[in-house]
Amino acid sequence: MYKLIAIDIDGTLLNNQQQITKEVNEAIQAVKEKDVKVVLCTGRPIFGINPHIEELQLNNEADYAITFNGAFVQNTHNEEIVLQNNLTYQDLNDLYQLSKKVDSPMHYFDLKSLYNPNKTINLYTIYEASANQIPIHYRPIHETPEDIVIPKVMFVDEPNRLDQIIETIPKSFKEKYMMIKSTPFYLEILHPSVSKGVAVKQLAEKLSIKREEVMCIGDGDNDLSMIEYAGCGVAMDNATSAIKEAADFQTSSKDENGVAHAIQELILSKVEQ
Repeated sequence: MYKLIAIDIDGTLLNNQQQITKEVNEAIQAVKEKDVKVVLCTGRPIFGINPHIEELQLNNEADYAITFNGAFVQNTHNEEIVLQNNLTYQDLNDLYQLSKKVDSPMHYFDLKSLYNPNKTINLYTIYEASANQIPIHYRPIHETPEDIVIPKVMFVDEPNRLDQIIETIPKSFKEKYMMIKSTPFYLEILHPSVSKGVAVKQLAEKLSIKREEVMCIGDGDNDLSMIEYAGCGVAMDNATSAIKEAADFQTSSKDENGVAHAIQELILSKVEQ
């Protein structure tokens, strides 16, 4: 019996209309009633997923979310950070210098806002702020407090150009940081020990839940680590080939209630027998 389900949001929980369907919500409520802990697992900050947390009623005192692609594990009731692996001011400075060298727009986060170190703001930075309902501030690196807690830095650009930028990043940087191309226009740069899989593992251990009691559902390559870690890794029908190859079970697509189908087939149907 699975005791924890980690569910990716974009491309997994949400359909093409960026909605949680009635069927998916009902399946999640049903599995919660079986004392299965449901954890949203996303590259977004927690303030970008609070509407989904509230809609699914995942904001009780013992509920958690994995945010910033695993950099933080947070209590959803009070947003307290219970586990974290963040970047430092020195990392920020080094990555800013790299962004200038490879000629990439970049932005970075603290716990409350998104910051642009240059006066020119890229359209994808504006999109990121809008999608997560957070403010953008222009703040040069030298004005950034040295005690800043940085979940992640992002290089952003048009897909073809971002691919070219990634090619020019020195190997030393690729080895020093966790770099994830989360969308065709976003390269996320995180602490080297950060991944969704590591965060799910840490949370499961904190809750005394065994690996074989963990199910993870995802679609994108940034979900691969948690799909590989899980006792049961579930790939959406719209998932990348890497996710499908690593998964133990393939469900239907995000527009065909894939999360609900997986929960019904792998948990609820077995409880009902």
